[in-house]
Amino acid sequence: MIRVAIDCHKLEDATGASRAGVGRHTQRLLEEVAKIPNVRDTHRFYLYFKGRVPEGMPFLEDELFIARVAKLPFFLPFLRPSFNSFFHLAMPLFAVIDRVDVGFFPSFMLPAFWPTKSVVVLTNDVHYEMTEGSLPFRYRLGYRLFSTLAARRATRITTQTNASAEEISEQFSIPKNSITVVPLGADIATYAAAGAQKGDYMLYVGQAFPRRHLRETMLAFQEIAPQFPSLRFVAVGVDKYNPPVLDELARTINAALGAPRVERREGVSDEELRQLYLEAKVCAYISSSEAMGLPPLEALAAGTAPVVADTPTTREIFGDHAFFVSNPDNPSDIATVLARALTDEGAVRRVLAGREEVVGRYTWARHAQRMLELFNEAARV
Repeated sequence: MIRVAIDCHKLEDATGASRAGVGRHTQRLLEEVAKIPNVRDTHRFYLYFKGRVPEGMPFLEDELFIARVAKLPFFLPFLRPSFNSFFHLAMPLFAVIDRVDVGFFPSFMLPAFWPTKSVVVLTNDVHYEMTEGSLPFRYRLGYRLFSTLAARRATRITTQTNASAEEISEQFSIPKNSITVVPLGADIATYAAAGAQKGDYMLYVGQAFPRRHLRETMLAFQEIAPQFPSLRFVAVGVDKYNPPVLDELARTINAALGAPRVERREGVSDEELRQLYLEAKVCAYISSSEAMGLPPLEALAAGTAPVVADTPTTREIFGDHAFFVSNPDNPSDIATVLARALTDEGAVRRVLAGREEVVGRYTWARHAQRMLELFNEAARV
């Protein structure tokens, strides 16, 4: 029996699109692992939470998973521990008590005192955030210390695309052949209603870090808005600018356009997100640094044309089946590509013609099977 510990604190975040990035990855991984034949005969997964075990996740009732709130003994039951005490002290202590064989850390860091084998996700975008991004200093310092520790000490490093593996090999000074590429998933079956009636809006989904250029995309929307008088822009995700700028920008643009055409939402439910993907005319996710970036792939799965930055990662994933922005720092360049994606029906058809080919390469079932193999490899080293 192989015992796998997983850092699940990101599952405590809100549901739907608010459970962004790592939280959504962790949830889908666990849901798919539970579907692997005979896995209960060979594995147990110890799921470590910081403050609470979340409700509304049926897979947590499965005997395959043992959910624990990892607190140090001196924390009273009604107190939430800090992230650092949870991550660097409580989880390692619980790993010893539970006699786990390997730990999985999807949040790009390795605990300082982790006592056993480990699998850690590293990405080029976390390196960007720790060196060039606008995160508060304490977060950048944490990544500098403990993402670098992962690069040096983790039993296995995994990332999501070959392009990301190339970058983190150079960024963290580790051999590329020591990095295992395990892509995420975006199953077409989730969007079985592809071809649904399109609404009159363009969409953005994801935590709005500056590298994802939502500010520039909003300004691009303002530029093309007179050409498309009924078009709206729905932007879903938390403002990660430092300080936040997006709500004020939305108010300014709406005032200039004389109507509430830019709509900001911090989060939506899973079903609302599915409908937004299905009914959007285009999905803009113009990130200059990303290991994979699920929103544009999910949009394509839903039959919606993605607009992305022209990077090695997006070319690896989409080939020619997306609209590409060469200079994401320039709102006018974004505006030109958005206008084409909204008006060139032939180009849209060519993009969507690759839907099954592109999305078929990225399934959660395949991701879960490969991650299980990786846990086994690490546990047996």
